[in-house]
Amino acid sequence: MKELIEYIARSLASKPEEVRVTEVEDEDGQIILRLEVADEDKGKIIGRQGRVAQAMRVLLRVRAVKEDTRASLEIV
Repeated sequence: MKELIEYIARSLASKPEEVRVTEVEDEDGQIILRLEVADEDKGKIIGRQGRVAQAMRVLLRVRAVKEDTRASLEIV
């Protein structure tokens, strides 16, 4: 799942070398992916009215269901 989000973010970012994805598991067993990008790339990652970020979250949820787990995405 981490690789999926990292691939999408690097494809969209102007500075792909500054894309970082960290994976944390909370006490409920849910996986939280934290996506960090350069300040000038945040607009591209979030998209107009959050459409790109929402699409990334949908893809993440689909992948999580296939792996029988729960996951969420935070853009920092």
